Amino acid sequence: MRSVGVEEELLLVDAETGEPRALSAAVLAFASQGGDADVFESELHGSQLEFATHPQTDMRELAREIIRWRAEAADHAANAGAAVAALATSPLPIGPSINPGERFDWLKEQFGLTAQEQITCGCHVHVSVESDEEGVAVLDRIRPWLSVLLAMSTNSPFWQSNDTSYSSYRSRVWGRWPSAGPVEVFGSAARYHAQVDAMVGTGALRDTGMIYFDARLSAAWPTVEIRVADVCLDASTTVLVATLVRALVETAARDWRAGRPVADPGVGLLRLAAWRAGRSGLDDELINPVTMKPDRADSVVGALLAHVREALDDSGDLIPAQDAVAHLLKTGNGARVQRELFEKTGSLREMVAECARRTSAGPV
Repeated sequence: MRSVGVEEELLLVDAETGEPRALSAAVLAFASQGGDADVFESELHGSQLEFATHPQTDMRELAREIIRWRAEAADHAANAGAAVAALATSPLPIGPSINPGERFDWLKEQFGLTAQEQITCGCHVHVSVESDEEGVAVLDRIRPWLSVLLAMSTNSPFWQSNDTSYSSYRSRVWGRWPSAGPVEVFGSAARYHAQVDAMVGTGALRDTGMIYFDARLSAAWPTVEIRVADVCLDASTTVLVATLVRALVETAARDWRAGRPVADPGVGLLRLAAWRAGRSGLDDELINPVTMKPDRADSVVGALLAHVREALDDSGDLIPAQDAVAHLLKTGNGARVQRELFEKTGSLREMVAECARRTSAGPV
C-alpha cells in the first residue's frame, strides 16, 4: 500500500474580526513549547502557517491526523492571540508580511509584487513511489486529471474584499510564479532532472525548491508531490483529495508497468483545463480529461472515479470515496460554502470567523 502525507497551509486571522494577523513566529514559538516543532513551520508570509502529517497508509488515520493538527494549530494560534482558517486566500484586505530570512529576502527582491501578493494557502499531497523512474512515469500520466482535483478543492473566491468570480483565485495568483503550472511529458527521470537543472541554471529560480510544477518529484522524500489543490475548508475534502491522488498514482504506475501509452493533450490544453477548474469549481462546466471538451462537473468527477476505480477498490477506499464525492457534490466545496455564508451573513468578517471555527472544530 502506498503511503500518503499531506501538507496544509493555513491562514492566521483575528478570531473576532477575521482580519489576517502576521503572527507565525509567535505561533511557532508556542508550537515548539508544546513539542510540535517538527509538525509546523513558517511560510513566505507571517500570516501563514503550515503543518505536515506523517506518512499514512490508512485514510482513516490520515483523517484523524489532519483533524488533530488543525486543532493543535488553532490552540497554538489562540495562545498567540489569533485563530487559524483553512482558506486559500484572505477574503479581507491583506498587506505583505514577508518573513525575514535570506531565502525570503531573495524572493522579495527578485519577484517584487508577485512575492508580496503570494498570501495563498494550498494543499500538497505526497504519495510514495519506488523510484524516480516510476515517479516520472506517474507524473506523465496524471497530468490531465490534476485540473479535476483543483475543481474539487476550490476554496478561494474572495480577494481583497471582492468576489473574484473565480472559485480558486489562489490558482490564478500562484500561477504568476514562472515555474508554476502544468508541464510537458518528460518520458524518463533523466529528462525530468535535466529540465529541472536547466531551469535552475537560468538563474531565474533560486534552487530546486522553486520548481512549482502542479506535480513534481519531491526533493526531500521518495514521493511524488501533487501541489494543485487549494487548502480545503473541510478536512473531509482534504482526505478525499488525498485518497484520489493515491489512486491516481497507483493507476498511473500500473499503466506504466503494463506499457500503456501516455495521453498527451499538450500544455496549452492543460492550462485551459486548469483555468476552467479555477473559474468554475464544481458549480459550472469543466473540461473532461478524457475528451478535452466541456462537460458537467459531476460527469467529470465521475470520470475521475471511473479512471481510478480499480485502485480505489484494491485499497479499500472505493465506497468511502464514492460517498465523499456524493456528499461534496451535494453540499459544495469551500468556494460554495464561503459564498453561501457571505450571502447569509452579509459580512466577510463573520464568514471568516465561521470558517475559522469550522477549521478548528473538524468536519461539519
